[in-house]
Amino acid sequence: MHARNNAVGRSRPRRSRLQSSGCCLPFHDCALYEPAAGVACRMEAAESKCGSEIWQQRIGPRFMGWLQLPIRKHSSAVAWLLGLAGLLGGCASFSPDAGMAVVADATGATIQKDVVAVRTSEDADAVDISVKALLRNTLNVEAAIQVALLNNKGLQAAFNELGLAEADLVGQSLPPNPVFSVSRIAGNGGSEIERQVVGDILALVTLPFRSEIARERFRGAQLRAVLEVLRTAAETRRAYYRAVGANELVGVLTDAKSSAEVIAELAEKLGQTGSMNKLDQAREQVFYAEITADLASARQDAASSRERLARSMGLWDGNLNFKIPSRLPSLPQRPRSLPFIEVDAVSHRIDLQIAGIELDALAKSLSLTQASRFVTLLDVAGIDRKTHDPESAPFRERGFDIQFQIPIFDGGEVRVRQALETYNQAFNRLTEKAVNVRSEARDAYRNYRSLYDIAGHYQREVLPLRKVIADETELRFGAMQIDVFAVLLEVRQRIASQRAATEARRDFWLATANLQTAVNGGGSGDAGGEGRVTAVASTTSAN
Repeated sequence: MHARNNAVGRSRPRRSRLQSSGCCLPFHDCALYEPAAGVACRMEAAESKCGSEIWQQRIGPRFMGWLQLPIRKHSSAVAWLLGLAGLLGGCASFSPDAGMAVVADATGATIQKDVVAVRTSEDADAVDISVKALLRNTLNVEAAIQVALLNNKGLQAAFNELGLAEADLVGQSLPPNPVFSVSRIAGNGGSEIERQVVGDILALVTLPFRSEIARERFRGAQLRAVLEVLRTAAETRRAYYRAVGANELVGVLTDAKSSAEVIAELAEKLGQTGSMNKLDQAREQVFYAEITADLASARQDAASSRERLARSMGLWDGNLNFKIPSRLPSLPQRPRSLPFIEVDAVSHRIDLQIAGIELDALAKSLSLTQASRFVTLLDVAGIDRKTHDPESAPFRERGFDIQFQIPIFDGGEVRVRQALETYNQAFNRLTEKAVNVRSEARDAYRNYRSLYDIAGHYQREVLPLRKVIADETELRFGAMQIDVFAVLLEVRQRIASQRAATEARRDFWLATANLQTAVNGGGSGDAGGEGRVTAVASTTSAN
């Protein structure tokens, strides 16, 4: 629909049809500020003065009164409108650190590590110095994680995404630019010059609420950056324990190969003297061959595990000669007692907090969509026209032009339905995630305690008994009370026990890493469906 009103000279203007029809409601009656059922449109106190509070307390009533100003005051009203847009846009600015302060604080509180967004050459030099200082010594797991958080380029890309999210926030917080147009028509000695300033009033009215939704999504982007930090730390922790465990297994198999080689040589000599038949001799030879193959496989696995650790830490070129221990850490004296593991997981999981923030943003988007369902276009233009006629004196006309859409065929039901279903989808996913988080926490803690008991059983029971058996076997063989076949059997069993004990200890430390991700987040499946929900919600709110 198109409404237009022009006033000639200083004559008293007529009320526009839009005004006389009662469409210019007081600001507090506007349905835009009525939240959807069960959804509160709120802003933080520190931020409200930059948007909705200024609008509601100072600007909103003046704006609605502006539509009812006499036409002779319209030029000043247009200037006031431009000043209003500048005031609202003045609150949108970039932060000095692109939101990294929240990421750094959360990382320090969760895993006690430092993170840095490398944006300048000075930052890169400082990170390089810190990484080289850490790599000079043999890495423990905490040092390896710190190297990864400083040096992993994939993590830096996640910080770049945070910067993009802040740019989106600032963009959503800016008022729409006014459109200025000038037209000139001349003929028969006369001319007419018309100037217009057009503003998108609907976008201006909804600006505080769109800004609030953008702030919610930016907070979600900050938490996604924290989640990426935790995921990088968890991957590095697991890669470290796998690499050190592979080193220890190589050591076990190297010792086993030495023992198997001695036994194979003994079997060959016994075969030459006729004391061992070909069948038994072949069995010992194949045992040595199998141990040799296992050692080669273990060395390859150790090299691959080391490369995975190097990738997690973002190392290349001259930094690949880092040192890691040859043995896994000993088991702790006692396992952690976590009787409230489910509560801790629900209150600390970053991915659950992200889903909650996204749900809150979708609720506000739904409220905005419901409020603006009937109005998708509202443009107001201030008009100044100057006419030169050779047969009469020049004269000037001032007025305004209003354009809005009549919801005859599309009453906004499609947009409301899309927003509602998107909100319900996010709510159900949040509920599902809360259920899964509890289950993952229970399972991770149960696995942690079970593997601690298994590894402790090998350390306290199996390996000491194997040592007793080895010592007694050696004594009896030296006293010629047992034959070589008993010695060969004992060596095989001892190697198998040592290998199983090493793998059990490695699995325990991996379970420790998984327990931390179950409580804090950072596992492989934490992202869930937030990306799809955010994309749908952005499309809905944009419409």
